[in-house]
Amino acid sequence: MSACLAALFVSGFQLSGTQHFLLMLPICLSIAVVYKATRCERLRDIPVASLILWVSIVAGMYSVGLGLWVVNTLAT
Repeated sequence: MSACLAALFVSGFQLSGTQHFLLMLPICLSIAVVYKATRCERLRDIPVASLILWVSIVAGMYSVGLGLWVVNTLAT
Protein backbone atom coordinates (compact mmCIF):
# COMPACT_ATOMS: atom_id res chain seq x y z
CA MET A 1 0.00 0.00 0.00
CA SER A 2 2.68 2.50 0.96
CA ALA A 3 4.76 1.56 -2.09
CA CYS A 4 1.77 2.32 -4.31
CA LEU A 5 1.31 5.72 -2.66
CA ALA A 6 5.03 6.46 -2.95
CA ALA A 7 4.90 5.60 -6.65
CA LEU A 8 2.28 8.33 -7.17
CA PHE A 9 4.66 10.95 -5.81
CA VAL A 10 7.56 9.72 -7.94
CA SER A 11 5.83 9.12 -11.26
CA GLY A 12 2.58 11.09 -10.90
CA PHE A 13 -0.46 10.60 -13.11
CA GLN A 14 -2.03 12.39 -16.03
CA LEU A 15 -5.06 14.65 -15.64
CA SER A 16 -7.25 15.95 -18.43
CA GLY A 17 -8.16 19.62 -18.76
CA THR A 18 -11.59 19.05 -17.25
CA GLN A 19 -10.08 17.30 -14.26
CA HIS A 20 -7.79 20.29 -13.66
CA PHE A 21 -10.80 22.59 -13.61
CA LEU A 22 -12.73 20.30 -11.27
CA LEU A 23 -9.80 20.05 -8.84
CA MET A 24 -9.82 23.84 -8.56
CA LEU A 25 -13.30 23.87 -7.01
CA PRO A 26 -12.57 22.25 -3.60
CA ILE A 27 -9.34 24.24 -3.25
CA CYS A 28 -11.20 27.51 -3.81
CA LEU A 29 -13.94 26.43 -1.42
CA SER A 30 -11.47 25.66 1.35
CA ILE A 31 -9.77 29.03 0.84
CA ALA A 32 -13.15 30.81 0.98
CA VAL A 33 -14.23 29.00 4.16
CA VAL A 34 -10.96 29.70 5.99
CA TYR A 35 -10.95 33.34 4.92
CA LYS A 36 -14.55 33.95 5.94
CA ALA A 37 -14.06 32.08 9.21
CA THR A 38 -11.42 34.64 10.14
CA ARG A 39 -13.50 37.62 8.98
CA CYS A 40 -17.10 36.93 10.03
CA GLU A 41 -18.12 37.95 13.52
CA ARG A 42 -21.09 35.57 13.80
CA LEU A 43 -20.78 31.85 13.14
CA ARG A 44 -24.09 31.69 11.29
CA ASP A 45 -22.80 34.13 8.59
CA ILE A 46 -19.91 31.89 7.51
CA PRO A 47 -21.70 29.42 5.15
CA VAL A 48 -23.46 32.04 3.02
CA ALA A 49 -20.47 34.39 2.97
CA SER A 50 -18.17 31.50 2.05
CA LEU A 51 -20.45 30.39 -0.76
CA ILE A 52 -20.62 33.91 -2.20
CA LEU A 53 -16.84 34.29 -1.99
CA TRP A 54 -16.31 30.83 -3.52
CA VAL A 55 -18.54 31.64 -6.50
CA SER A 56 -16.79 34.96 -7.04
CA ILE A 57 -13.32 33.35 -6.85
CA VAL A 58 -14.25 30.59 -9.29
CA ALA A 59 -15.99 33.01 -11.68
CA GLY A 60 -13.01 35.35 -11.54
CA MET A 61 -10.51 32.59 -12.22
CA TYR A 62 -12.54 31.19 -15.09
CA SER A 63 -12.99 34.65 -16.63
CA VAL A 64 -9.27 35.39 -16.38
CA GLY A 65 -8.51 32.00 -17.92
CA LEU A 66 -10.99 32.61 -20.71
CA GLY A 67 -9.52 36.05 -21.36
CA LEU A 68 -6.00 34.66 -21.54
CA TRP A 69 -7.17 31.89 -23.85
CA VAL A 70 -8.75 34.46 -26.19
CA VAL A 71 -5.59 36.58 -26.20
CA ASN A 72 -3.49 33.48 -26.88
CA THR A 73 -5.81 32.38 -29.68
CA LEU A 74 -5.76 35.80 -31.33
CA ALA A 75 -1.97 36.10 -30.99
CA THR A 76 -1.26 32.85 -32.79
